[in-house]
Amino acid sequence: MTDSRRAAVAAMLEARSVALVGASPKPGSFGMRMMIEARRSKARMHPVNPRYDRIDGIACAPSLAAVDEPVDLVLLGVPDAALVGELKAAAAIGARSAVIFGSAHGSQLRQTITETAADTGMAVCGAGCMGFVNNVTGLRALGYLEPDPLPAGGVSLVTHSGSAFSTILRARRGFGFRLAVSSGQELVTTTADYVDYVVEDPDTTLIALLLETPRAVGRLRAGLHRAAQRDIPVVILPVGHSPRGQAMVAAHSGALAGDAAGWQALCTDTGAVRASDMAEFVDTIELFEAGRRRKTGSIGIATVHDSGAERALCADIAHDLAVDFAALTAPTVFTLREMLDEGLEPGNPLDVWGTGADTRRLFGGCLRALVDDPGVAVTALAVDLVTEFDDDTAYADAVLDVAADTDAPLAVLASVPSAIDPASAKRLRDNRIPVLEGARSGVAALGHLACWPLPATVGPTHVDTARAQRWAARLAEPGWDSPSAFELLADYGIPVTSSRAAHNVVEALAAAQAVGYPVAVKTLGSEHKSDVGGVILDVPDPDALRAVYGEMASRLGPSVSVDAMAPAGVEISLGVVRDDNFGALVVVAAGGTLVELLADRAVACAPVSRETAVELLRSLRTAPLLAGWRGAPAVDMDALTAAVVGFSQLAIELGEHLDAVEANPVIASPAAVVAVDALVIPRQKMAPR
Repeated sequence: MTDSRRAAVAAMLEARSVALVGASPKPGSFGMRMMIEARRSKARMHPVNPRYDRIDGIACAPSLAAVDEPVDLVLLGVPDAALVGELKAAAAIGARSAVIFGSAHGSQLRQTITETAADTGMAVCGAGCMGFVNNVTGLRALGYLEPDPLPAGGVSLVTHSGSAFSTILRARRGFGFRLAVSSGQELVTTTADYVDYVVEDPDTTLIALLLETPRAVGRLRAGLHRAAQRDIPVVILPVGHSPRGQAMVAAHSGALAGDAAGWQALCTDTGAVRASDMAEFVDTIELFEAGRRRKTGSIGIATVHDSGAERALCADIAHDLAVDFAALTAPTVFTLREMLDEGLEPGNPLDVWGTGADTRRLFGGCLRALVDDPGVAVTALAVDLVTEFDDDTAYADAVLDVAADTDAPLAVLASVPSAIDPASAKRLRDNRIPVLEGARSGVAALGHLACWPLPATVGPTHVDTARAQRWAARLAEPGWDSPSAFELLADYGIPVTSSRAAHNVVEALAAAQAVGYPVAVKTLGSEHKSDVGGVILDVPDPDALRAVYGEMASRLGPSVSVDAMAPAGVEISLGVVRDDNFGALVVVAAGGTLVELLADRAVACAPVSRETAVELLRSLRTAPLLAGWRGAPAVDMDALTAAVVGFSQLAIELGEHLDAVEANPVIASPAAVVAVDALVIPRQKMAPR
C-alpha cells in the first residue's frame, strides 16, 4: 500500500472531525440514526442538511463548504442521485475519506465514485455498508444503531456483509473489538487496505474476515503474510463459493465471488484459518481470543463428556472434520483409570459419568490429567451447559479449578446454543474460558487451535528473467500444439515424452522413426482427444502407423503428434490455471479421462515448496495409489514432487500470460515420471475499447 493510500485509510479510521451529510431530527430516519451514533462518538461531529439550522441542539451546516473546521471524514447518508455531488464536495473541502451507506446502484455510478476517489486520493468505506467502529479512538461512523459501548478487545473485524456485522457485534461472546468494519462493496478501500492498517497495530490479537469477493488479492496476501510473521491469527469465512452462491454475490454487488479452491489456496498459503459458517467463525474467534496456546509438540484435541452418546457424536463429528484426538500417554491413562468409576474406560474422548458422585473433583481431575498430557493441544469439557434447577455449578467449577493454575487451552463445548445457561456462560467467559456454542462448530474450532500456527509460504522467489521473457513472447504467438507444450514444460524441468508433430503420413513415419516404436498417435484437432477417439496407443510398426494415421486423418484432420510410449503407472494431472480473483494457481489432481468425473484435486498459490507439493499429492483421495495400492510398487515421489515444483515456477514466471497449462496424464511409475499429453491456453488479451 502506498504511503498516500495508507494515510487516507488512517485519516478515515482515526477521524477526529466528521461531517454527517443528511443528518436529520426526524424520528426513525436514517439521518437520525447517524445523529444518535454521532452523539456516542468521541469525534467532533458536524451535521449537514440545508433544511435545518440545528439538530438536537447542535448547529447544522447547510452544506459541506459551510462546515466551520477541516473535516477528516464525511458520512454520506444521501440518495444515490446526490452521491457524486456530495463526494466531490467532500473532496473540495479537503476531506480525506467518506462512508457511503447507500447501495450506489448502477455500474456507471460506481465507476464515477471510484474515479472521483482515485482522482482525489480519498479512502471510501462502502458503498452498501453499515460503517465502522474504532474502539480505540471511540469513533463510531455508523448509519445504524449498534451496541454501546461495543465490547473492547483485540479483534479487528472486516465483513462484506452488513447483516453479519450487526450479528457479530451483538453476539455477546467472549471477545471484544479494536476495529469493526462493514466494508460493503469496497468500491475504493478494500479488505487489503484494512488488513494493512490493523496488522501494524501492536494490540491487534486476531483478524477476522468475512468475505464474498477477493479484491486486491496480491496486497491482501502480503498483509496476511505479515500477520503470520507477527503471530496474529487470521480467521477467514469466505461465502459465495458455490455456483448458486456465486450468482447471488454477482446479483447483489456486481462482483465476482471467489471459488472454494481459490479461497483454500489463499488460506493455506498465508497460514489463515478457514471457517465454513458463522457458528464456526465465531466459535473459532472466541477460542483463539482466550489467549491460550498449545504446547510445543502437542497435536490433538481431548474432550471430557458426561454422556456416552454425546461422546460418540463428538467422535463422529471430529472424524468428518478430520480433527484428530490426541493419543494419550501411558501415565495419563493410568491416572484416569484410578479416578474413573467401575465400568468406565480411560481414553480420548473420555466418558466420565458413572455414579455422579463428587462431580467437581472427578471432572476436574480428569480435565487436569488431559491438560497435562504432552500430546494434547487443547482440552474441552463437552457438556450441555444447561441451567441446573438445583443450583449445581460443578461443571463450571471444575473447569475454573483447572484453569486457575495452567496456561494450556481450555474450553467448554456445548451442543445446543439455545440451552446454554447465560449465567454459567458469563461466569466462564468472565474468567477467559471460551464457551463454544455447537458440537460441530466447536470441534472445528478446537481443531483449528490444535493446528495453529499453520505454516505459511515464506522466502523470496527466484525468477529466470531470460526464460520468462522468451516464453512470454512465444505465448503471444499462435500455433500451440502438444509438441510445443512439451517444449515449454521441459524448459521448466518437467519430464515429457518424446513427441513430434506431423501433418501427413510421410512426416508421421519420420516422427515415429525418430522417437522409436511402439508409438502413440494423437490428433491435434481436438483438446479432448480421448472423447473423439483421437488417441491410439502402442502402434507397433510402420504398416500399422500408416493405417492408424489414415483412419484418424479422415475423421479428425491431418495434424497429429507421434509420441514415445510411457511405462505403465498412476495417472496424475498437473497444471496451472488462472483464476479471475486469485491469479495463477497450481493444480494437482487425479488424472486421465476421469479427471472431471472424480473432481479429486488440490490447489495452491505459487510458490509451492517440495514439502507443500508432497502435502498436495497426499491430500488427494487417490493418493494411496501413489504409495502402492494392493501390492503395487510406490511411484517415484521425488520425481513427482519435482514436477509439481516445476509447474509452480512456471506459474510464477508466466502466470500473467496463461489462462491454463495442463499435463494430463502425467504417468508416475517407480522408475520415472513423464507427461504424456499437454495443453497450453495462452491468456486471451482484452481488445482495446
